[in-house]
Amino acid sequence: MNQLPVAEVLDQLRDTLNQYDEVVLEAPPGAGKTTLVPLELLQHEALTGQKMLMLEPRRLAARMAAERMAQQLGEKVGQTVGYRVRMDSKIGPDTRIEVITEGILTRMLQDDPSLDGYGLVIFDEFHERSLDADFGLAMALQGRELFRDEQPLKLLLMSATLDKRVIEQLLPGAPLISSQGRMFPVDIRYLGAPARQERLEKKMALAVQQALQEESGSLLVFLPGQREIRNLARELKDQIPENVLLTPLYGDLNIEAQQQAIQPPMEGQRKIVLATNIAETSLTIEGIRVVIDAGLSREARLDPASGMTRLHTCKVSRAASIQRAGRAGRMEPGCCYRLWSETGQEQLAPYANPEILTTDLTSLALQLARWGVNDPAELRWLNLPPAAALNQGRDLLIRLGALEQKGAGLQLTKAGEMMAQLPLHPRLAHMILIGWQLGCSELACDLAALLSERDPLDGDADISRRLAWLRGELNCSNANRGVLHRIRQLSKQFRNIANKRLKGLNQSAMQAIKSDLVAVLLAQAYPDRIAACRRPGGRDYQLSGGRAVRLTEYDSLSKQRWLAIANCGGVQGQSSDKVFLAAALSPQLFDTLLSGLVTKTKVVEWDRELERVCCEEQRKVGQLVLSRKQLSEVPLAEKNAALITVVRKQGLKILPWNDDIQRWRQRITFLFNSQPEAGWPDLSEQSLLETLEQWLMPFLDPVSHVNHFSRLNLMEILQGLLPWPLPKLLSEQAPVRLSLPSGHSAAIDYSESPPVLAVKLQEMFGCTSTPTIGNGVRVKIHLLSPARRPLAVTQDLASFWSNAYREVQKDMKGRYPKHQWPDNPLEALPSDGIKRKKRT
Repeated sequence: MNQLPVAEVLDQLRDTLNQYDEVVLEAPPGAGKTTLVPLELLQHEALTGQKMLMLEPRRLAARMAAERMAQQLGEKVGQTVGYRVRMDSKIGPDTRIEVITEGILTRMLQDDPSLDGYGLVIFDEFHERSLDADFGLAMALQGRELFRDEQPLKLLLMSATLDKRVIEQLLPGAPLISSQGRMFPVDIRYLGAPARQERLEKKMALAVQQALQEESGSLLVFLPGQREIRNLARELKDQIPENVLLTPLYGDLNIEAQQQAIQPPMEGQRKIVLATNIAETSLTIEGIRVVIDAGLSREARLDPASGMTRLHTCKVSRAASIQRAGRAGRMEPGCCYRLWSETGQEQLAPYANPEILTTDLTSLALQLARWGVNDPAELRWLNLPPAAALNQGRDLLIRLGALEQKGAGLQLTKAGEMMAQLPLHPRLAHMILIGWQLGCSELACDLAALLSERDPLDGDADISRRLAWLRGELNCSNANRGVLHRIRQLSKQFRNIANKRLKGLNQSAMQAIKSDLVAVLLAQAYPDRIAACRRPGGRDYQLSGGRAVRLTEYDSLSKQRWLAIANCGGVQGQSSDKVFLAAALSPQLFDTLLSGLVTKTKVVEWDRELERVCCEEQRKVGQLVLSRKQLSEVPLAEKNAALITVVRKQGLKILPWNDDIQRWRQRITFLFNSQPEAGWPDLSEQSLLETLEQWLMPFLDPVSHVNHFSRLNLMEILQGLLPWPLPKLLSEQAPVRLSLPSGHSAAIDYSESPPVLAVKLQEMFGCTSTPTIGNGVRVKIHLLSPARRPLAVTQDLASFWSNAYREVQKDMKGRYPKHQWPDNPLEALPSDGIKRKKRT
């Protein structure tokens, strides 16, 4: 073990841990940090009489790390070295090193924030930035600050690739120790991405064939998910030689299948391991010297619009691609085939997004409440939880009855305290809580276990088939026997926890038909996914949360009017969401066991057919209406608010405009634009629509039908927007008409900018200065012919007389000989008719 590369920095690590409470260790894959560092720190003086925790991101990695360390000590797991993962624990009274999955640290800290008895917490593979690791680190830092003054808890962050800038922001004083590791050279070969119409599995199969011919040793093939692994396995089944063993590797496999993928092949054999990103770190797979990388991973991301988690197939980060390639150079020089270009490599993001920025934060919101934190900024984070996702999680917890408003903040209810102690997503914890109260906790635990693992059956969405399969009433394929065993074990574990944590909780006296219980439990866990069929006999449903989903064709549930849906969603690029797991729901349950999900709401809205405001009482589940009851009296304030909504939707045209009002409004608009400092109101359509509550709502009391809008004195309403002394200034600054040199007057058109004065040319004889309005704004003069057709447009009369007038005179003199077209218009008398006026 001391030959492992990380051994070179162990003395430095021990000395540094003497001086500092936080240390960062960076070591490449294969350096031995996971198995050697904890063993070497057993005898560290700062840890005398104390235990250490080491966090691993995955169950398989935790078990494997514990087993390797126990082997080095010549012991069995559960003695000096043990592990704790979901459904499995091997810890003894003498255990000093506990290897745990990351979520277990959160529960340990909730039970004992001081982590009494532990001297060191090691965060292994910290670069993966899981939500549990980030939260666990934040809790450990605060717990240490509050409870470990005398003997501070030491923290060690270990990783192969770290974003040092982020770490330095959180732990500015933490020294960084780097191990160079032992990395054999890896030849990188870029094969280019699949063509647009080419299936990924087809391209990968060709790459595998190429690697088998060009290179020796076993192959590790990185794919985004289980579907691609199964497809590629089928593609390769008849293409590879008999001495080549094909083994999948992903988290849902049983232990035996995972061990088969990890162990070295028998002599004379080669092995192809088809793996997800589970093989990027922590695990050492014997005999690998060739890596084939699709460059993709599948991530679960929260869709803020729907509140549902969707699967996205994403490009890996540059750091992950380096990690993957490094698997080929653990034991000897190797080779890595990449299904992208060298240019594409440079375009990859440097690091993957932390999970806290993209995932559902409901569980985090519940654990924060249990920790006693309303504002997450009270903790020290590498990345602060996004407020929108956190609030969305809190809203769901309120609907589940786990949180309630208390003063300015939120606090756990009694039910929430129980839910927070169950190691499940809050939805499933609530399901088990309801199941206990209804006396069907075994069914609730079976459902929770099924929903915690991948769906074992394809096709029909009816979850009752899964329950029958779980109970042995349906045949189980060999491929699913490991999943079946795991789900049964998980259900048994949930029952034990429920019996321990919920003992003494009152049970409901309300009885339910056995066939209804599944739907009741699902509806209580997923109140936002109760669904009503949009059309009789159709496959399209609307969720109580507002989204639309669809059943596949010929699904046995497609004739059901109501559904309780446990799992729905889609993948990136799909146009609609699909229902994966659901149960038929009887609407009568909304009067009994699901009555707590029903709200009564008085709804005042515009009836588009009747074109009037109507009022009704609606019984609703979320956004789904169960029943309606017409009410004769409409509350005035709510009626007026509904009318405002109508005006906003249909526009100002619904109001009784006339030409006089429009011309008045145009005059105000001119002054608003030309005198912004004078306080003239903005009467643009956008502004009026935005401020309907201020200027229109007070006058809507007599309106309830579309025809009643004509009763409004719109001019008087709008004039009320002019404070004193603006009404008086209006006629001075924006007059309706202007006096002309001929002695007549002409109306000003304020619909254009600048305003237009249309007048016969002869009426402006002798006038050299352009008329102005407002604070010196020159009007645009349209000089007209005797037939009132435009001859010229100008804002500079003096220039017109001296330049353009000669052309107009020449053209008009013959056409209108009875009218004046003098050679000197500045001395001619203005007139609006044929008769010539002489100067006296």
